[in-house]
Amino acid sequence: MIKLLSDFAVGEGGRIVKVGGQGALRRRLFDMGVTPGADVTLRKKAPLGDPIEVTLRGYELTLRKTEAACVEVEVL
Repeated sequence: MIKLLSDFAVGEGGRIVKVGGQGALRRRLFDMGVTPGADVTLRKKAPLGDPIEVTLRGYELTLRKTEAACVEVEVL
């Protein structure tokens, strides 16, 4: 099942399938290690849902909800 990273529940994980977005946003995500094939787990959500913290490639990364909405993940 494919879901957007922004729709994940805390503790849910999967493998990145596609990174959307355009221009600087897409490049920034790739530079931070958000690439297809990487495993990702949602660790925390802020009280209002933005930002979120994920574990990716052995480190914690904080993303805005709009950035996370550009990442399609296959739920494992």
